[in-house]
Amino acid sequence: MAFLQTHTNTFFKSLIMKLNSRFIILTFVLFIFTTALTAQRKDYTPELYVGANFGAIASMVNFDPAVEQSYLQAYNGGLVFRYIAQKSLGFQSELNYSQRGWNEVDGNYARQLNYIELPIMTHFNFGKKFRFFFNIGPKFSYLISEKVLINNNIDNTIEQHAKSAENKLDYGFCGGFGFLYNLKGQVIQFDTRVNYSMTDVFSNAKKDYFAASNNMNLSVNIGWLMQMKNKKNLSR
Repeated sequence: MAFLQTHTNTFFKSLIMKLNSRFIILTFVLFIFTTALTAQRKDYTPELYVGANFGAIASMVNFDPAVEQSYLQAYNGGLVFRYIAQKSLGFQSELNYSQRGWNEVDGNYARQLNYIELPIMTHFNFGKKFRFFFNIGPKFSYLISEKVLINNNIDNTIEQHAKSAENKLDYGFCGGFGFLYNLKGQVIQFDTRVNYSMTDVFSNAKKDYFAASNNMNLSVNIGWLMQMKNKKNLSR
């Protein structure tokens, strides 16, 4: 089990770390591209959806110097707004409550960071009633609270244990894919998403211990959305 956990954690961290500058540039370009296209509806009847999502999230913090971790399992969920202005193309925004944080491998310390999160994503979809979709874009978050879940250490001077999170504002990028089924305007969907923060939990000035301490996580969600109007699109 230890061997499996080690390799699972390594895979998870490697997957998240692949979100580099190329991903950021791609996200920005796609977001601008979608914004421009949403103003060009022509003869297409737009689709508008509102709903909610809920799911599990696995989180780490990218510490530099490194802190050995396994992923912290928690929950996230919130409201979803989706507007499809062109065939197969639109944008999606959400207002979520997201539990992030880290869990150290020795099992002696874990901390949960609770955020309100606003992702604004380009939305691509393929299909009719049954659709495959892909979302990518920036996200903005604000830390509303934090909680130490486990603390079995006698030494309370360990850097990441001794102080509270110092940066409440968090921004970064997210991307993922999923599928949905639309039954007469009632949408059930399943999706998975990778999130990578560009800001740090702790201060990273030259005098500080950590050069980096940014959030990174993977979420799996189920959602329900209602099509608000233009239901004639369902017959396409």
